[in-house]
Amino acid sequence: MSNSENKTDAGNLQREIQQRQDQSDQRAKQEPRASVSKSEGPVQTGDHEYPGTPMPAQHLEKPGLEADMQLKPEFLANEYCGSGKLAGMAALITGGDSGIGRAVAVLYAREGADVAIVYLNEDQDAEDTKRYVEAEGQACLLLRGDVRDPAFCRDAAHQVQERFGRLDILVNNAAFQEHAEKLADLTEDRFDLTMKTNVYGYFHMAKAVLPYMKKGASIINTGSVTGLQGSKNLLDYSTTKGAIHAFTMSLASNLLEQGIRVNAVAPGPVWTPLNPADQSPDKIKEFGAQTDMKRPAQPQELSPAYVFLAAPSCSSYISGIVLPVTGSVGS
Repeated sequence: MSNSENKTDAGNLQREIQQRQDQSDQRAKQEPRASVSKSEGPVQTGDHEYPGTPMPAQHLEKPGLEADMQLKPEFLANEYCGSGKLAGMAALITGGDSGIGRAVAVLYAREGADVAIVYLNEDQDAEDTKRYVEAEGQACLLLRGDVRDPAFCRDAAHQVQERFGRLDILVNNAAFQEHAEKLADLTEDRFDLTMKTNVYGYFHMAKAVLPYMKKGASIINTGSVTGLQGSKNLLDYSTTKGAIHAFTMSLASNLLEQGIRVNAVAPGPVWTPLNPADQSPDKIKEFGAQTDMKRPAQPQELSPAYVFLAAPSCSSYISGIVLPVTGSVGS
């Protein structure tokens, strides 16, 4: 068969398919449509039922105590079974007193790691987290201080080394967030506080832990969907999260030859004290509703990603990625 005959046959076939589809489309227009009921509730992807909007209309005083939240975040991940993925390791988690940091601390302990928690001044939350870590059979060291201070970061890393004899995992997670409707609302002092906490804090901690880290160690940074997509009312926060993503990829290249991996997790909306301490009571009621899941994540839905990126048995060939966990399809 010649090429011209092939082309003719292909053209005929295309037209036949087109005609059949046109006829089907025409019939569909004439036939009454069956009503499709669309669920208005939050999307559940397993047996566990997670809460959806409306969330409690509560406004917390910064930095926000998890103990004061009307609806307590879910962090224990009771369905998660540890298997020794981090056995014998030691982890340092900034912002580890509550929210994502607390959930990560619990799972790291369940996987066999001792945990040190850096927190600003939320003593009650930190003590609660320590009890949960110790309930998993691991030691927990509490370190109160400000990650904006490089001297504190160096001292924190040294204390972890002294207490546990090693430092294998750094989770940079501490953050400051406050919404602003207009660029004019962002003073230089306010922008500086967000930048110094969210970016400088990560830089100071990474630099502080590096002398103690050996081949097989890892650094995991908490980014954000706002660093991927931006947020009109979180101008400074989104800026820092975009910087964190770039810092992650750059530091991964910088440390690769030392056998140290660097990755990031980019969460979508997560039910932690950070958000009720930012948004007004009327806005927090709809927190997470804009996602495809129609609800915010609970911290225990994020923490397994931090285990995956920390465990050499899971991710020894992964460095420099930003892993989105956003509750929306394809983002």
